Parts: sequence; structure tokens; C-alpha cells
Amino acid sequence: MDAESIEDLFAPFARVRAKRMFSGHGAYVDDACIALCVLGAIWIKVDDDRERAALAAAGSEPFNYTPPDGRRRVMNAFWKLPDAALDDEDELKRWCRPALEAARRTAAQKALAKARKAAKAATPAAKKAPARKARARN
Repeated sequence: MDAESIEDLFAPFARVRAKRMFSGHGAYVDDACIALCVLGAIWIKVDDDRERAALAAAGSEPFNYTPPDGRRRVMNAFWKLPDAALDDEDELKRWCRPALEAARRTAAQKALAKARKAAKAATPAAKKAPARKARARN
């Protein structure tokens, strides 16, 4: 799927920007990655167990791949967009709303971690006070 097709697919939900990523694209709303478009499928962002259960009930599965070492990897942070959402705007919106919320939470957590790291790097290390000798008691 090319960038224009991805942007067109998500248009009923929100204006997305497709950015080249791995061997496919990431679909972004502002700075939040709501989906990956790789391995011939669309994988939406998920960070809630209830949403994972709903996706599983809709016939979805978590993002998975097999690298050269042959050990299958599963990433629960992204699940396959149910097929019904590809043809039905209401279904697309139903699955994309929680994906956007999850993506925004993830983006906020990353921004906070980055800010903390920058603040820590900017703070000069506290100088250690020299150790005091213990006084002998009589």
C-alpha cells in the first residue's frame, strides 16, 4: 500500500500522514502513530486489554513476524485492523478512535521520558561531599 492509499483509507476518520517506516508505512495523526501498514496488512495501535479482546472477537490478531533467526515475534501494541473496517467508514472510525487515544498516550509518555532525560542531562552532577572520618569514642 502506498502513502496516498493509506491517507485515503483513513480520510473518513482523520487526516493522516503516511511516513515511510521499516518495509511499509506508519499512519500518523499529528505526532501520534495510530497504525502500521506492513506485511500486506494494517495494524492499529492498542494499549488496552478490553480493546485487544474486542479485536480478537472481531477476528483480529496481534502484529507478528518471523525474523531470520526463525523465532516468531508478537507485538501486542498493534493489532490487525478488522477487514470490515476496510469497507465500512463506521467500522473504521470505531477501531481508529481507541487507536488514536492509545497512540496519543504513547506519544505523551515518550515526550515525558525525553524531557526527563534532557533535564537530567542538563543538571550538573552533584558533587560528593568528602567522607568524614569517624571520631573515636572513649
